[in-house]
Amino acid sequence: MRDGRAATAPSQRVALGRHAERGQYDFETIAAILDEALVCHVGFVVDGQPYVIPTTYARIGHDLYLHGSPVARWIRVLGSRAPLCVTVTLLDGLVLARSAFRHSMNYRSVVVLGRATQVDDPQEKMGAFEALVEHVAPGRWNDGIRHPSDAEIRATMVLRIPLDEASAKMRKGPPLDAEGDLAREVWAGHLPMRWVAGDPIADPALAPSFEIPGYVAEYTRAAK
Repeated sequence: MRDGRAATAPSQRVALGRHAERGQYDFETIAAILDEALVCHVGFVVDGQPYVIPTTYARIGHDLYLHGSPVARWIRVLGSRAPLCVTVTLLDGLVLARSAFRHSMNYRSVVVLGRATQVDDPQEKMGAFEALVEHVAPGRWNDGIRHPSDAEIRATMVLRIPLDEASAKMRKGPPLDAEGDLAREVWAGHLPMRWVAGDPIADPALAPSFEIPGYVAEYTRAAK
């Protein structure tokens, strides 16, 4: 899925088995889900014990970037080229069916498999820091915040994960009740869910006259 190269068939490791019709493998769909979500879960195995760690991330082109303290076990393990799995999920709604068995959720999700490469180039690391900040709060990087110092750059491990082996899975729409349940007298349908930001709460140390920037006051995770 590199730039300038047509998407190929998914690998057997990420190809959907059950509900294969919900699978999407084109880069644009995968990138859109990654760009809208905030949190990923990173899975790996150490000495036969699986671990799953929640963290934030950023996408630059066809690569994901993670960051963390070099003393943290999870990022040291991933930095050693251990196999990994990254998952992202957006909950779009609750699906309430006429039978308990057919209840479901509407969602968009991504699974990425691969190995991470540790980023040592200071310029690439700074680009990753910018992408991470902008992924969380678009417009923040150039709004006067202090950028990482050389010492902070050295004290942070940054990993790059290619999006070469990834798939998306999505469900949308009403419940899929069995025909024999359609006459059952109970409400059925789907309840849409969406991100809603609360009112901004200023740091107590901030001057009361300081205006809330637009990207905070109008914050949204909706797809652009």
